[in-house]
Amino acid sequence: MSITILGIESSCDDTSAAVIKDGYLLSNYIANQDVHKAYGGVVPELASRAHQQNIIPVVDQALKKAGVTKEEVSAIAFTRGPGLLGSLLVGTSFAKSFALAMNIPLVEVNHLQAHILVHFIKQLEKENKQPEFPFLCLLVSGGHTQIVIVKDYSDMEIIGQTIDDAAGEAFDKCAKVIGLSYPGGPLIDQKAKHGNREAFAFNKPKIKELDYSFSGLKTSFLYFIRDEMKKDADFVKNNMNDLCASIQFTIIDILMEKLEKASKQTGINQIAVSGGVSANSGLREALLKKAEINQWDTYIPEFKLTTDNAAMIAINGYYKFLNRDFVSQDIAPLARFAY
Repeated sequence: MSITILGIESSCDDTSAAVIKDGYLLSNYIANQDVHKAYGGVVPELASRAHQQNIIPVVDQALKKAGVTKEEVSAIAFTRGPGLLGSLLVGTSFAKSFALAMNIPLVEVNHLQAHILVHFIKQLEKENKQPEFPFLCLLVSGGHTQIVIVKDYSDMEIIGQTIDDAAGEAFDKCAKVIGLSYPGGPLIDQKAKHGNREAFAFNKPKIKELDYSFSGLKTSFLYFIRDEMKKDADFVKNNMNDLCASIQFTIIDILMEKLEKASKQTGINQIAVSGGVSANSGLREALLKKAEINQWDTYIPEFKLTTDNAAMIAINGYYKFLNRDFVSQDIAPLARFAY
């Protein structure tokens, strides 16, 4: 019998619903919230209100695009955390109500594990290359930066992570310093393509083992811009592309240095990347170069699967369904959700 999973993602500011049938993606519908751009970051209260408005039409569109009726859904998977509590509450409440109304199992999903399992989503008429266990995954997003040993669909071990800011946050905050709008990471990536990455040098943090730190880099970038602007008021304007290229190169070099170290320590040459920052063209290029040098077998998700989306929730839910890993109706969302 076919297994059809409806996935719900509402951890931050994107409301998403997706349908996966027997491991194949049938639909992945996302409603973005542009209102946050005016504030330079996500406003939690506005995000949760928008989720309330979007959740029903988004689910409706996902089911219609997949050609699936609600009666055909085997289980509903939802993001329990980590994320913004108000946003998570909307998705959790909808999932619980849907499961109760349709008398189907309810599956909780860890948002970060879902980002990693995005590599197991199959699509019709595509190669669907998947990593073999165990593999290393560099998870890089606006809120998290981790190196994870993935031993199985549900067995993952964090061996390195940021001790302060995430790489994605460093991109966005540095972008704000030089006057770019939110989210700044993609804008830095665009402008970096036209700049000289060696134009400016920034100090890299000296953190032991496999952990990361980006707060110091962010602060030093701020001070550098402040000092240069005292000498030349048009410094940023005249050096925008080079600044973007230089800060992007520094952040990526920090990420790659620890990932390479992790591969050598563990002896694992199956290397994957996931999370919103995995859409960065510089990071993708750097990973492929390291792969050639170290003979890595690399896995990079499609751009549409890098950001927060329900397809990754649904595929996680699919494998949990196979293990009969369900939760009860008294489940509650968690802003912090370790794995």
